[in-house]
Amino acid sequence: MKNLKELFEHQLQDLYSAEGQLIKALPKMAKKASDSKLKKAFEDHLEETKEQRKRLEEICDELGIKPGGETCKAMEGLIKEAESFMKEAEGSEVMDAGLIAEAQRVEHYEISGYGTAVRFAKELGHTEIADTLQTTLDEEYDADNKLDKLAEGRLNKKAK
Repeated sequence: MKNLKELFEHQLQDLYSAEGQLIKALPKMAKKASDSKLKKAFEDHLEETKEQRKRLEEICDELGIKPGGETCKAMEGLIKEAESFMKEAEGSEVMDAGLIAEAQRVEHYEISGYGTAVRFAKELGHTEIADTLQTTLDEEYDADNKLDKLAEGRLNKKAK
């Protein structure tokens, strides 16, 4: 990567890979969740993630780059951690509290990635692309806030 344009393209490909991995992981997390609201949050975010990935495809198409070809190693690691946790957790209350923790790690990673992509898009003069990426960033913040409310509202207390 020799310039911001190439770095931006790399970021988009990395996010595309991350979303693809998450599309595979979310159904597993939803299946392990015992709380109906948590299960629904995962299912809703799965649909949102599919739309986010589609947006990335459209952005890459507009920029003339291939969205694939990159493997997001960070997301790979976060998902491996979540899978390991799901094997080790005992009891539905601990599972639910832990699933929220694992999902929030993912959300925080995505928030960081999309925040960076928005800034790069603006710097490169891609105003509409920045707006599209901001939409996704806002959705990631919303998903994180929903998980916070579930954890603080009752699921962490049940796991005590």
